Amino acid sequence: MNTTALAEALDAAARDGRPLSGGGEGPKDTEEAYAVQEALVARRLARGERLTGFKLGFTSLAKMRQMGVSDLIHGRLTDRMEIPDGGRIDTSGLIHPRVEPEVAFLLGDTLRPGGDPMAAVAAVAPALEVIDSRYHGFRFSLPEVIADNTSAARYAVGTWSAPGDLDNLGVLLELDGRLAETGSTAAVLGNPLRALAAAARLAGALEPGTAILAGAATAAVPLPPGTHVRATVAGLGSVRFTTGEDA
Repeated sequence: MNTTALAEALDAAARDGRPLSGGGEGPKDTEEAYAVQEALVARRLARGERLTGFKLGFTSLAKMRQMGVSDLIHGRLTDRMEIPDGGRIDTSGLIHPRVEPEVAFLLGDTLRPGGDPMAAVAAVAPALEVIDSRYHGFRFSLPEVIADNTSAARYAVGTWSAPGDLDNLGVLLELDGRLAETGSTAAVLGNPLRALAAAARLAGALEPGTAILAGAATAAVPLPPGTHVRATVAGLGSVRFTTGEDA
């Protein structure tokens, strides 16, 4: 398939909730993959969606080694992906959603390569990202996951607060009040601040008002309907939502 056809196929898979087989006619390298991602996101924007954020993937060194890669991957977030803190979302149209806790940054100034990343940050917050690969069984090659906008599906951000020390803060992920995963912000490149520098390098420049998801602080866990989800980051607070089919 060419770039346009691949973007159309991934877009249809997301809208219809029907996964692609993967491992076949996907993009052959990362350059082609990002071209497909750009075309995929352009289709969403043409339907009236608005860009709101930037997300990073493979911020875990262990995950990079597992996938045999030496750099991060990135994707885009839109307003249709946003979940209000404490809100409810319908997951019936998703294929096999998973959720993971993260740290989010809000830019108050333009983030440029080579500059002081924290100088561009207005606030930080706990976040939850719902990922949902459009490939069957969550199985994909590196170019395929890039083309699929790094499996981005939904995201929620908690209360914004002034930026401070983010090194090695405890992270809890709870489903229905039961502890599902524990971790640390140190899982994100050793410190989530490093994700900001990576975002600037990968994006070229990110404008004020952009939210940046720095990457998962724990493993992602399956997200069934009718589940109350909460993530807590020590010193930053909590963010939560509930899944269902009647949102």
